[in-house]
Amino acid sequence: MMIEDLVVKTQRTEELVDLTDRLQQVVRQSGVQQGVCCVFVPHTTAGVTINEHADPDVVIDLLSALREMVPADRPWRHGEGNSPAHVKASLMGADQRVWIQDGTLDLGTWQGVFFCEFDGPRTRRVRVRISS
Repeated sequence: MMIEDLVVKTQRTEELVDLTDRLQQVVRQSGVQQGVCCVFVPHTTAGVTINEHADPDVVIDLLSALREMVPADRPWRHGEGNSPAHVKASLMGADQRVWIQDGTLDLGTWQGVFFCEFDGPRTRRVRVRISS
C-alpha cells in the first residue's frame, strides 16, 4: 500500500483541475500492477469526479449546470456565505476509486479524474491511496 498527498493550487472560485496525469504518476511510482487507486478530498467545499477530459467544453458545461442547480442568490442560512460550495461538493462527492490494470489507471478512453474546486482560489490537498 502507498499513500501520497497531492497539492492542488486553484486559481478561480470554481474550477475543475484534471488530476489524471498526476495520478498515473503515483500509480507508476507505487509499482502496483493490479489494484485500486482511491482518491479522497478532505475538504467540505471541494470534491472529486470522473468525467470526460478530452473536450474542455465538458468542464465548462458541468460548472454551468452546477451553478444553475445550486444558485448563489437563494436565501442560504450558513453564515460564511459559501453554502453553494458545500452543496456542490456534496453533489460531486469526496472520493473516487479507479482500478489499476497492468500498472496504469483503468479509465475509459475519454475519462479523466478531476479535482472540483467550489470555494477558491485555495491550496488544497488530495489524498491518494494505492492498494494491490
